[in-house]
Formats: sequence, structure tokens, C-alpha cells
Amino acid sequence: MNVQNRTIFSSDNLPILRGIDTQAVDLIYLDPPFNSNRNYAAPIGSNAAGAAFKDTWTLSDVDNAWHGEIADREPALYQAIHAAELTHGKGMKSYLIMMAVRLLEMKRVLKKTGSIYLHCDPTASHYLKMLMDSVFGRKNFRNEIVWQRTSAHNDSNRFGRVHDIILSYSNGQKGVWNPIYTEHNPEYIAKFYRHKDERGSYRVGDLTAAGVSQGDSGKAWRGVDPTDVGRHWATPGKQAWHEDVHLPENYENLSVQERLEALDAAGLIYWPPRGRVPGFKRYLSTSKGRRVHDVITDINPLSGRSKERVGYPTQKPIALLERIIKASSNRGDIVLDPFCGCATTCVAAERHQRHWIGIDISPKAVDLVRIRLENEVGMFGKVIHRTDIPKRSEKLPNYRTHKHTLYGKQEGLCNGCQTQFPFRNMTIDHIVPQSQGGTDHEDNLQLLCGACNSTKGQGTQAQLISRLKTQGVLR
Repeated sequence: MNVQNRTIFSSDNLPILRGIDTQAVDLIYLDPPFNSNRNYAAPIGSNAAGAAFKDTWTLSDVDNAWHGEIADREPALYQAIHAAELTHGKGMKSYLIMMAVRLLEMKRVLKKTGSIYLHCDPTASHYLKMLMDSVFGRKNFRNEIVWQRTSAHNDSNRFGRVHDIILSYSNGQKGVWNPIYTEHNPEYIAKFYRHKDERGSYRVGDLTAAGVSQGDSGKAWRGVDPTDVGRHWATPGKQAWHEDVHLPENYENLSVQERLEALDAAGLIYWPPRGRVPGFKRYLSTSKGRRVHDVITDINPLSGRSKERVGYPTQKPIALLERIIKASSNRGDIVLDPFCGCATTCVAAERHQRHWIGIDISPKAVDLVRIRLENEVGMFGKVIHRTDIPKRSEKLPNYRTHKHTLYGKQEGLCNGCQTQFPFRNMTIDHIVPQSQGGTDHEDNLQLLCGACNSTKGQGTQAQLISRLKTQGVLR
């Protein structure tokens, strides 16, 4: 990995992303602007004072090179953006172009076992999902998470809008996943854990499963034949036993009926006062709790008096980021937040022994990450602040060695004026200039004739095409 742990960049995130090594990051969380048509600023006197950004987008905000790059390299992605323009307008188009070029780089830097979480709201969530499907693949879609960000919102002529959306994707079929559990609420415990003995509260679970069996699990035990009700015996594993229970070491190798006898001898089988089919005692102490689902209502938004609040606009609660980090990464993994703002992701990653990288266009983010890490984690002076573009450490052949391959791919045509030239009259050019994070990878190289190379200079490919049209070289 060519970027050190605890590094925060204060710059446009696109060239920084282009400079990070391929498949180097385990988890990406991003909370970008939402295209909300609002301007945000932190209040004077807060730790975040000076941090501000606009969230209104027009085509003048978008580098023409991004537009051309997507149209040329990702036609399916470009069609999704074009559809959004037709249904929503040019503002949405420019916003999605800004997001698309960055998502393509995020996919590149993400490991095949990695995951990405994109935080947005209903303003653009459905359009962003189309982008994510195009970039990461619809089969890698994992969840549309709904987070209740406020308890009430007085909207006229509609239901109150109180939620954000978090789109979750893996970068492959084997992404990291750690189930998350929360404590059962008292009402649930009172309703389901109604029984109690010397070991504590318990609920009665099944000792059988659906379907009949011809083996041991389908045979009668203690006069109870599960086949009579279309089921078969299903004895629980050790993880369901109470900590005081000591069953035979060879339990797993016993016959079904022998396992049932062992469970009964240990007092783990419940015999109902009415009915014949016994159950299994599942003690509250063995429960991991309630498994978290895709609607989050137990993490509250930050109140004005919250100790977490630093005054940064759109700040998210650290509990939300902790849940995501614990679910989709392991200790020592690398977490990246390319719109890190007030550094909530960085602080959450530090708390849970993950490495982290943050990027934000505002220099204020550096101050905020230092303040928060000192106040909330007790970590002093270990943040690395960078404004340069990292150099990828991947070993590549000299870019000039690609000239023959490029000449064949382009069939001898200059990629600017589209005129055929002899091999010796062609020069290799970086499509995305190195000054903007472009690399020596073959997919960032092209051949131009001498005149087009001189016309392009340090500009972008889109600028070259625009100049050639102005000059009448291209139509």
C-alpha cells in the first residue's frame, strides 16, 4: 500500500484516488454531497468553523474530461447518466458525472473482498443505484439500508421525510461480512423468555425441523415420532448450550437418539405439561441478541447538545460508522473515506483497530481529525497531512513499451485527429495527465500525432477534441 495509515489528504479526491494502489483498500464509506440544492457552512465558534460547501450542481462544475472519459470508456454507465438527465435535468447529470468518475476509481482501489457504502438521501439515491449497478455490478448489490436520521419532519402535502439511504455493494462474491447484533429490548424478553429455572430465563425452541427423514433423525424417541407431524429431529450444536452444561466430548458423533438423551440428562429439554413433542431450552444468556437488519432506527441523529458534535454540516453519528466498519472489515483492514468531512469514519476506524485514509477538499478536515482523535481516542500527533498526489507503487514496464500494442489497437490512427500516420510519427500520450493523477497503465495511454500531442499539451483529452473541432480538424 502506497499510503500510510492515519493519512488525511486535503485536496480534490479524484487525483488522490487515481494515485492510490490498485486493490489496496478493504472498505470504503462515502458521504458525498447529495445534490440537495443547498449551501452548508459550519457555525462560527464551532470546531468546524470555516468548513463550507455548496451542494448545487451545474455543468460548469464538471470537468469536460470527466464527461468525455465516461462516454468513451463506460458507455453503459454513460447511458444511465443520460437517462437521469432526461428525467431530472442537467443538474442531476452534472452531479452524476462528478460521482461516476470517482466511483470508477473507488472500484479500482477496492480489494476483491472489499465493500463500499454510499450514503445519500432520496434526492438522488435511485440514480446513484444505477451508477453503482453499472460500476460494481448488480449481482454485487448487498443492501439498501434505511437510516432514520430524525424523529420528525413537518413536510407539507406529503409524509415527513425522516430517512437517509446507504447503498451497500461488495466488489466480489466473497466480501467480508460480520453479522451485527444488538441487545433484545425488555418487551421482547418479557414476551419470549417467559420461562425460568436455576440457570436463568429461557424460551422454548424447536427440537425438530421441517421434512421427514429415513435415517436416525426420523426415528421415534421416548415414544415421540416426528414423522407423524411431517418433521425430523434436529439437535442443536454446542453454541446453543448454557455455559454450565457439560455434555459428552463425543457428542457430535453420537446417534440422534443418544444426543437427545444427553440433552435431557443435562436438563436442556423442555417437556410441555400438555402435548407430547418436547422443545429445547434456549437461555437468554446464550443469545447474541437481535440481529441488525436493513432498517436502522436504534441509532439516533446528533442533537445540538451531543458531545460528538463539532459543528460540521451533515455530521453523522459515530455509532453508524462503527456499525458499518464492524460489519464489513476486520482488525487491521484499511478503511477509506474520500469525503471525510469532520473525520467520523477516521475516528470510528481508529477505535476499532482499523487503518484509515481520509480525503477532503477542505483543509479544515485536518484540524477536525486531530481534535477528534485527541478528544475521543486519546491519540496525539500521529496524523499525517498530505496535499500531494500519491505515486502508485505497482511495478509497471516503461510506458513507451506499449507503443506497438497501442498502434495495433488504434489501427494506425491518431486518437486526436483520426488521421493515419506511420509508426515513427506517433507519440505516446497520457489520456489523464500525470499532473492530474494519470498513471502509466496501458488503459491511460494513447497514440497521438505530433501536431495533436502539441495541441493537447498538459490538457485533457476532452480539451484536445474541443480544440480540434474549433480548428476545423474534426467535425
